Amino acid sequence: MGGIPLPGEFGERARDILSGRVAPAPSKDAATVVVLREGAAGPETYMLRRKASMAFAAGAYVFPGGSVDPRDTDHAIAWSGPSPAAWGEIFRADERTARGLVCAAVRETFEESGVLLAGPSAESVVADTTGDDWEADRLALIGRSLSFADFLAGRELVLRSDLLRPWAHWITPEVETRRFDTRFFAAALPPGQRTRDVGGEADQVAWLRPADALDRARAGEIFLMPPTHRTLTELSAYEKVPEVLAADREIVTIMPRIAEVDGEMRIVLDDDYRFGAR
Repeated sequence: MGGIPLPGEFGERARDILSGRVAPAPSKDAATVVVLREGAAGPETYMLRRKASMAFAAGAYVFPGGSVDPRDTDHAIAWSGPSPAAWGEIFRADERTARGLVCAAVRETFEESGVLLAGPSAESVVADTTGDDWEADRLALIGRSLSFADFLAGRELVLRSDLLRPWAHWITPEVETRRFDTRFFAAALPPGQRTRDVGGEADQVAWLRPADALDRARAGEIFLMPPTHRTLTELSAYEKVPEVLAADREIVTIMPRIAEVDGEMRIVLDDDYRFGAR
């Protein structure tokens, strides 16, 4: 049977939401970036395992990403590539929201992997972000004592929105108490840059071929949330990173729904997508 069972309190909450007795929690805007590199056997993607202590998606292997910081919408951010308005059309969002999503995508990627999609000019990218001064800035961004706009301005850098590609749009099911309205992006690891084993919300990081990650999930070695599983499945069809970045994606909003199946409350998708077991 497809979907994820909702036992106990989750099942009761699902019934209450379906009946209208409980209102779903609002969803927060968020961005996720699939960082890709060319491996010996095809594209590899950078993934993090979230700490077991995290309130959301504990223990799951995920792509870098997180919530939009209100300061991500700052107009002072130097910008190169498709405009916020253009991104808004792609993701069906207003210009302010789109600006925040793109900035959050670049900021969170740097915070969680050390990869920075920005450069001294509209045609260049930072080549190395591994020094102690970069680490100090990364930690200040994570601690929110430094805004992304001030970080870029202090280093005289331009955000490169042209290095991002739109990939998907997922909204957390209504039964969850922590919900996110997440736009997925894809980007190639810039030449010269290296990811690093960063701390924070993750306790492990790995470069994985999409097919290998899916195999490990099927074997019960790793846990993948439905959006991650679906994204990896889509990525596994490509043999080279440029093919991924050149893909013509139609962005359709996906929100797994609550349904009662044979007397049991479940989270399902309309195509009866079979979620991987944890």
